[in-house]
Amino acid sequence: MSGFETRLAQANGRLKAGRVGVAIEQRGGRLLLRGTFPPRPGSEKTQPYQQRLALGYHANPAGLKLAELEAKKVGAALDAGEFTWEFYQSQVKPLSVGDWVQRFEVDYFTRRQRSPKTETTWRHDYRKVFDRLPADEPLTEQVLYRAIVATAPDTRTRKRFADVCQRLAQFAGLTVDFRPLRGGYSPSKVTPRNLPNDGAIAFWRRHIPNPTWQRVYGLLAVYGLRPHEVFALDFEDFPLIRVGEEGKTGARIVYPLYPEWAIGWDLIGDLPAVSGRTNTDLGNRVSKAFQRYKIPFTAYDLRHAWAVRAIAFGLDLSLAAAQMGHSVKVHSEIYHAWITQDIHKRAYDAIMSNPYRPMPPVD
Repeated sequence: MSGFETRLAQANGRLKAGRVGVAIEQRGGRLLLRGTFPPRPGSEKTQPYQQRLALGYHANPAGLKLAELEAKKVGAALDAGEFTWEFYQSQVKPLSVGDWVQRFEVDYFTRRQRSPKTETTWRHDYRKVFDRLPADEPLTEQVLYRAIVATAPDTRTRKRFADVCQRLAQFAGLTVDFRPLRGGYSPSKVTPRNLPNDGAIAFWRRHIPNPTWQRVYGLLAVYGLRPHEVFALDFEDFPLIRVGEEGKTGARIVYPLYPEWAIGWDLIGDLPAVSGRTNTDLGNRVSKAFQRYKIPFTAYDLRHAWAVRAIAFGLDLSLAAAQMGHSVKVHSEIYHAWITQDIHKRAYDAIMSNPYRPMPPVD
């Protein structure tokens, strides 16, 4: 525990001993008060409930002294039934949405190292939501609620908005619960892509004239990689490969499906000289190459085809998930909904052709 955290705990200890009924919290670089307050003006609630009061004091020893004094004043006002939000709203100018987003970003990268992976997550999972919020308005529950319900229900976008707005509200000290707004989105409900079969995958590889891009295509097909991961591979144990730390989910080992493709497709060698600061940039270069060579499916379709191929081959679910770099839950939700009748038949035929399978008793 840091020196300031110790001081904060001591201050809250004194407030608790004095039965003040209000506690001090640190959010980012500022201090807030937490207690059971009457509803704010304009709220639909009618009874007091736990809320946070932004003071604007910095999280330092001087700010802590002021916060402790303010907590005692607020506690006394609550006990006397004289607390009013109007007084505090007139004394402290509320921070805008843009102010809170800026503080949230600083806090986010204080707890995570800036890297292509974390910046991609920030841009896709957070910035896309924050850019849709009114930056100059005060941050309120109503502002966040309007942004969430403006998205289509039961979609990935709705779920992302509800989750991100919940995190921003909690960071700013707002007591909200947007979980009921998340809806029923699940990856398993996404319509399966019209994936290329193995014959089509081999066919279109031969029609890429550039050998370096042909190699990228082959790596995606044989190992089910995310597009940007092609540029972060270790071939020391080939035909096994290792995806480096630059991958979205860190380092992992992947086995080839098919190993014949791995050996015969000349997968070790120069890759295209592409530039890109983030994983998204690298992935976009791959996507544009697919478009340039008029390949009728996407780079991610090759990844999905690997996953379905792994199911058809009988690769254990947890092993397939680990090699793709995601959880068993995600793997099951996405890919088990994509198993076609043909895959079921191939798996059944493989079991029946196994000479060691159990046999029924003879009549």
